[in-house]
Amino acid sequence: MGVAAPASTDNTPLLLTTQSHHPFKRTGMGLSIVQTIEKGHAEGSIEGVSTSTGTEKLWLVSQALGDISFTYPFSTILLEIQDTLKSPPPENQTMKKASTISVIVTTLLYLGCGSAGYAAFGDDTPGNLLTGFGSSKFYWLVDFANACIVIHLVGSYQVYSQPLFATVENWFRFKFPDSEFVNHTYILKLSLLPAVELNFLSLTFRTAYVASTTVIAMIFPYFNQILGVLGSISFWPLTIYFPVEIYLNRSNTDAWTAKWLMLRTFTILGFVLGLFTLIGCIRGIVTEKLG
Repeated sequence: MGVAAPASTDNTPLLLTTQSHHPFKRTGMGLSIVQTIEKGHAEGSIEGVSTSTGTEKLWLVSQALGDISFTYPFSTILLEIQDTLKSPPPENQTMKKASTISVIVTTLLYLGCGSAGYAAFGDDTPGNLLTGFGSSKFYWLVDFANACIVIHLVGSYQVYSQPLFATVENWFRFKFPDSEFVNHTYILKLSLLPAVELNFLSLTFRTAYVASTTVIAMIFPYFNQILGVLGSISFWPLTIYFPVEIYLNRSNTDAWTAKWLMLRTFTILGFVLGLFTLIGCIRGIVTEKLG
């Protein structure tokens, strides 16, 4: 439990989780385009959401960048997915091609969805685009898209939590190798159901984790700002810093060469940008909470 799946693992749940996200985005984009056509004009302006001051605009930009950074967190589960692939061809080559395609498709989908949503609602564009179509004549399509997003979020929660579960549980097993509570796995057999492996450490930690994240989500029900905070925290270390450090170490790049300076500059700029988005998103949460 919490360990990368072997190559023979059934990938059907993972495929269902990823594919269920597309109806949600395509429905939101399609309904936005229909609404814009019905109105006969596009809402909003090329300058974006209207604000009273330039400072407020700057904070909104930081929150938007935080949301964008949350869109590309696949580095946290890249190795988990790569371990489920069969070879030949080599898994790393397959993942490199898949990553390139997925980034391009994701970028086009989110650009299309964001642009269409802003054209339909202007400054009143909701964070969850489908909430703007509650009274639409296509309510059945909205319900279907919401069902798809539930499937996507439930599966994604499980997939993205696996690296954390594995790290924490392996740390406990290393620290307490003789603990039965930590290391022993029980076989639970129920009638008409297949046998289930039960480990008390996994049961208690994962239950506490899910309960705590649920409580936090209820205390701070601010969709965009929370996503921005999570994206800001995870994007720089997992997508920029560690990959750059690994590359420099594996390639034996000499210090103060042009490549070394370029990568170090890229890392520093990524850190500054991540800090900027984190501050902006935290400010957004505080503002929403107090407001």
